[in-house]
Amino acid sequence: MSDQSLTKEELILSKVKQALTLVIKDTATQPGLKHPLADNTIINMRECLGLISEREQELATLAGKELNMRPHFIDEPVKKDSVVVEFDFKTDQDR
Repeated sequence: MSDQSLTKEELILSKVKQALTLVIKDTATQPGLKHPLADNTIINMRECLGLISEREQELATLAGKELNMRPHFIDEPVKKDSVVVEFDFKTDQDR
């Protein structure tokens, strides 16, 4: 999604999320070493990222945007309808 199609709030949320994830990447330590950030700071960063994700979902729902952010191939057909298939997982002993 381009920055021009985002609202001001969506742009702010996106930039804050990017900044937090960059801080997390930049301060990552090797296993066994003490992390430079305090435990409370790490917890607060996780909570902030969670709140940002929740608000992004709310805004997408209000705007009628799809929440499916999974990658797909360009030539992959768009799935509009889905089919529910029920499986009977009984073993030979259950029959």
